[in-house]
Amino acid sequence: MFDENERLAIQEANWLIAEFGAEAPLYAAMRAEKAIEQKDFARCARWKRILEILDESPAAKSAGSKY
Repeated sequence: MFDENERLAIQEANWLIAEFGAEAPLYAAMRAEKAIEQKDFARCARWKRILEILDESPAAKSAGSKY
């Protein structure tokens, strides 16, 4: 069973795939970088987890093949 943070990260990753397709990891990486610049390391950790989910997701990989 997932905790609330994990559930939200999965939900955000799915939204990114739906919204940006193959560019979803790029968008998440830019958000993580912005969090680092603002020294918001908790938010950076969240975006890093979203990137991991996107990397593991077959939906993100198949979104790239649609274009």
